[in-house]
Amino acid sequence: MKQLMKKIASIVEETRNSGQIEYASDVNVFADFESTADLVGIDRESVLLTFLNKHMRGIASYIRGHKSQREDVRGRITDAIVYLCLLWGMIEEDNKDPNWESDSTR
Repeated sequence: MKQLMKKIASIVEETRNSGQIEYASDVNVFADFESTADLVGIDRESVLLTFLNKHMRGIASYIRGHKSQREDVRGRITDAIVYLCLLWGMIEEDNKDPNWESDSTR
C-alpha cells in the first residue's frame, strides 16, 4: 500500500499540474473556480463541490457495477483527490491560521 500511495501521489501531482496550465493562472490557482463562482453567483467552494460531485457520482456508479464508463474510475478518483486538495488550499488561504501546523503528525 505504501508503494501505491507514492504512485497515487505522483499521479495526483501530474494531474494537478496539467489542470493548473489549463484552468488556472500562474498567480491564482483558484481562478477557474472564482470566475465560475462570479458567473453563477455562488462561492468558489460551492463551485468546487459541484465539480467534485460529478466525479463522485461516477465513482458511485462504478461501485454499483457500471464498470464501462467514458473515463477510467481511477481518473475520477484522481480528479476527486485533486479537488479535495484544492479545497484544502482554499481553506488554508481563507484561514491563514498561524497556530496550525501542517506536519506529518496530523
